[in-house]
Amino acid sequence: MKKNLWTEIKKNKECYAMLAPFMLFFIVFTVIPVVMSLPMGFTDFNMAQTPEFVGLSNYMTLFFSDKIFIRSIRVTIVFALLTGPVSYVLCFLLAWLINELPQKLKTFFTLVFYAPSMANVFTVWKLIFSGDMNGYLNSLLIDLGIINAPIQWLTDGRYVLGVTIVVQLWISLGAGFLALRAGFQNIDRSMYEAGAIEGIRNRWQELVYIVIPSMGPQMMFAAVMQIVSSFTAGSVAQSLVGFPSTDYKAHTIMTHAYDYGWVRFEMGYASAICMILFVVMFACNKLISKALGKYLD
Repeated sequence: MKKNLWTEIKKNKECYAMLAPFMLFFIVFTVIPVVMSLPMGFTDFNMAQTPEFVGLSNYMTLFFSDKIFIRSIRVTIVFALLTGPVSYVLCFLLAWLINELPQKLKTFFTLVFYAPSMANVFTVWKLIFSGDMNGYLNSLLIDLGIINAPIQWLTDGRYVLGVTIVVQLWISLGAGFLALRAGFQNIDRSMYEAGAIEGIRNRWQELVYIVIPSMGPQMMFAAVMQIVSSFTAGSVAQSLVGFPSTDYKAHTIMTHAYDYGWVRFEMGYASAICMILFVVMFACNKLISKALGKYLD
């Protein structure tokens, strides 16, 4: 087995050489921290002293004493249920629609929808949701006669989570969107001709019987990326509605981990939070793999 693996590596050494830089950074900054967080979650570690083993104390505190963590679970579930599936469907539909355009327009609209995931758009959104009369949204609603006084979108607890979800949806067309765009382009055109012969008569039937079965790997990748982004989103809320948000209305599990890890430097407690988040994400990925597994054969 090892001999065959080494033979394959030597046979494809150029490919492995190109993968090496990414794999090095991935192992150092992703794999190792995840592995280290498991034992660290059972310790009291403040980064200045030697970690002290405390057993399940961190986890007991999380579920039975930490009211903010329990609230962050509810916020994260709402956030993930609204942003994950919606952004996934949005990625798929936009990739499908763009695929029907001429080549130059395909490139243009792909850049238009992908750009927000790379750029810092929070300044623009702060202008839109500004709480004074000059905020774009408030100004529009006042001009239309819908409201009489400005709404504090970024500080009123009734609105902060909704604002965060809207902005997260806007910037969620990232790597998953590009994967779906590539998947549409790689479908063999002869399959459409064969489908027409077999009785497929409209675009909806093409989508169900040809497109989706042909894009299993891309759909799986996009689903995993959307799950990760929806559960680990924290920078959006911190940049828009402050840290912490009003009454912790937009306080997610990831934000809670950031609070204890990089503000209070309680790394053992923060590791326990991250491990719980990792388990939840792993379980969701397994469910998605099971649901889309039939398209990967």
